[in-house]
Amino acid sequence: MRFPFNKLSIALAACLAISPMTSIAQETGTIFGKLVDKENERVFSGAKVEIKSLNRTSMTRSDGTFRFPNLPEGEYELTITYVGAQAITQRILVKQGENILPDIVLLASVEAMEEVITRGQRSGKASAINQQRNASNIVSVVSSDAIGDFPDQNAAESLQRLPGVSIERDQGEGRFVGIRGIDPNLNSVTINGLSIPSPEAGVRSVALDVIPSELIQSLEVSKSTSADMDGDAVGGAINVKSISAFDRTQDTTIISAQLSQNDLRDELSPKASFTITRLLSDTLGIAAAASYFKRDFGSDNIESNGEDEVEQRHYTITRERLGAAINLDYRPNFNDEYYLRSLFSEFADDELRLANVYTLDGEDSSIEREARDREETQTIFTISAGGEHQRDQWLFDYQLGYAKSDEDQPAALTHLFASDNDSIDANLLEVIPTITANADVNDLGAFELDEIEFENSLAEDTESSFQLNVSRLFNNSSGLSMLKTGFKYRDRTKEANVLANIFGGDFDDIDPTRYATQTPDYGLGDFGPGLNKDLLRSDFNDQRSAFELEEFDSQIASQGASYENNEDIFAAYVLSEFTWDKLTLVAGVRYEQTDFSTSGVRIELIEDEQNDVEELVSTPIQIEKDYDNLLFSANLRYDYSDKIVLRGAFSQTISRPIFEQSAAFQIIESVTQEDDGEFVTEREAEVGNPNLEPLESNNFDISVEYYPGEIGVLSAGLFYKEIDNFVVFADVAGIGQFEGFDEVVQPINGEQATLTGVELSWVKTFDNGLLISANGTFSSSDASTLLDGERFDTDLPNQSDTIGNLTVGYEDKNWSLRLTGAYKSENFEELDGDFLLFEDDHLQIDFSGKYFFNEDLNVYFNIINISDEPFYTYFNQRNANAQFEEYGRTFEVGFRWQL
Repeated sequence: MRFPFNKLSIALAACLAISPMTSIAQETGTIFGKLVDKENERVFSGAKVEIKSLNRTSMTRSDGTFRFPNLPEGEYELTITYVGAQAITQRILVKQGENILPDIVLLASVEAMEEVITRGQRSGKASAINQQRNASNIVSVVSSDAIGDFPDQNAAESLQRLPGVSIERDQGEGRFVGIRGIDPNLNSVTINGLSIPSPEAGVRSVALDVIPSELIQSLEVSKSTSADMDGDAVGGAINVKSISAFDRTQDTTIISAQLSQNDLRDELSPKASFTITRLLSDTLGIAAAASYFKRDFGSDNIESNGEDEVEQRHYTITRERLGAAINLDYRPNFNDEYYLRSLFSEFADDELRLANVYTLDGEDSSIEREARDREETQTIFTISAGGEHQRDQWLFDYQLGYAKSDEDQPAALTHLFASDNDSIDANLLEVIPTITANADVNDLGAFELDEIEFENSLAEDTESSFQLNVSRLFNNSSGLSMLKTGFKYRDRTKEANVLANIFGGDFDDIDPTRYATQTPDYGLGDFGPGLNKDLLRSDFNDQRSAFELEEFDSQIASQGASYENNEDIFAAYVLSEFTWDKLTLVAGVRYEQTDFSTSGVRIELIEDEQNDVEELVSTPIQIEKDYDNLLFSANLRYDYSDKIVLRGAFSQTISRPIFEQSAAFQIIESVTQEDDGEFVTEREAEVGNPNLEPLESNNFDISVEYYPGEIGVLSAGLFYKEIDNFVVFADVAGIGQFEGFDEVVQPINGEQATLTGVELSWVKTFDNGLLISANGTFSSSDASTLLDGERFDTDLPNQSDTIGNLTVGYEDKNWSLRLTGAYKSENFEELDGDFLLFEDDHLQIDFSGKYFFNEDLNVYFNIINISDEPFYTYFNQRNANAQFEEYGRTFEVGFRWQL
């Protein structure tokens, strides 16, 4: 890590100015407690603990602990409230210089917590609701207890159940998470507070399907931010918390196993996981988890370009997901904590894509048969070490972290076989286009090998970081209860490297019929014979030296997609908390400075008939810039009564440009040819824009929450966002360095976009075991983009005006059942050529059922995508196909056993 000395010095001075780091003589007492059930088997996180006489409040952490430092000598009454249970009171005597540990005393007083079932639906809902209720900002939580109640394979699918949260799917599985309709690239994602880079080239969004559910302690979605959080969160902030040994009151070993079957490909897929927590002593704990899932499945797809091309695709996929985590916690006393957190996740797709590409051009119509054989592996590795130290009213915490994500796609091999066929015709104005042609389209003997592409690509995203926070508690009659300051430094590098070899000749001796296999099981039309991927690869390896390399095409495909971006981000903040009886205000300001650099290639293909020149000119590009942002935030919570909470929030956030958009690359084509006796030069280009400014957003929230006393909540909220510097793609030919060009497509900062919405949620558990959870987010947005050089008003990309979830569940001593529906209305995706591309609405219905033999052993049965909901996108009007893809239903059966 490269720490700029002047910035680090300023930050340390700001943190230390309010107090020396030396230990302070203890002239007061401390209450340090832990909230557990009477059997000492379960901790309760998110409970509110109050000393009303001092106007002091603490919330129990994930391990059930709470702390009141720097208490004057005297007797205090603790009041503990937890949604779903009766309030608890306990009187504690504090003497000067003593540390009171009342967790044993409280054990006898938490019998009221027995109203909360210690497993399953009610328990998971209670934990999440309490954490949300007592948070200072607007947050939604999924606890570890609730994650297993849904048939969700990863963190993304677990998050889709929350209000205002939707997911983008790939091959039927949830991958990217959107908050309130905002593009996933505009969210921040952290694991245990450590920023996570994206494994995919070009983007910032983290595909959360690489994180198995078994490794997660909780998932938090912050919809309003505070000054001590990273500023890059226009949509919101997602934090994944992994397991810790101190989150459980006893040693545990949990194993689970599962078999699943997808009816579209009819293959069995195994899954297994284990989790172990051990308290090696009263002060040292270790938690470890591992998960492995191998899934054989596929999908059927048909898509078009809206004009003259339609493509059939048949996918056969083997997907493997491996995840592991090891966490160490050392707590020598209740004032000091040290930790080491690590997580590794590997996500591998071995994919064969067979495709038929029909080009509609009357007598010149043609068809290409394609076989693309590739294996792609995405990995995420994070490790962080840190500590927390309480010194009377002072709290110090720090963290040193390293995270690396990469996407490796070695030796991807694509074969294209081509044939002219004037009988081809298709109707593209159908959800599933109808294709007509004569029998030659299915005769590989009528085809010739036209092109082979062999590609190696590697994208790497690494970040090193260090952060330090200092906070001081106050017993202040003016209302000041806490002052906090700190800094964070992040050093991030994003690299994309592509090496492509395109072969376009010397295929005369290759007979396409040699590679024919049986017709794939394709449900969207007549597909024709398949292609043998193993034989294609074997012959390519044997004959590669005899093939003609298209040097220019290979160089453009390689250099045009390769670049390196660097970001040095320094942030410092000051935050204060004020408490006046029922009113709490958390307000602060955050300063972030970004030093950005990018390097790539300007590559120009010159074809000049006048001077008989054909050449490729490559020129390195290196650009640097810096910018800073001052971000204000305020979160207001008013506890109108024990059952009603009012909230208001204002925050300013940013999102730095997507890496591919801000990369220094230029792909230019210059063609000089004769036209009516004169030589005319046409120049076209596709370029990145290193001078893009970050998106800046002003965010407003108000909400009301009603807690009826049982496990449940009824809430309503209104939100509004103003987003400046929204990015659009435009033709900038004739401007600046592109003077004399005919067309130059480049991302530029556009006009302001706005988003307005209402968020509603209702969760209710009944004494008869019934549970109902429903939420809906209704929003509208205004943005503008450029179509054919003209301004066009539209919605924000990927923003659905309606997002909703409905869960109906039942639980008794032995059974836990859930039927869930997740809905996302249609949304505008992007400009695709001269068309507006829309994604159709999506409703997925899932079922999950469990049977408990006892507290330690249960079996489960899940059905995913009961209604066989497809994925569909269209151009301009709903019957104009862009892409239709179906995935089938998936059935799962398994068990979970706690030893």
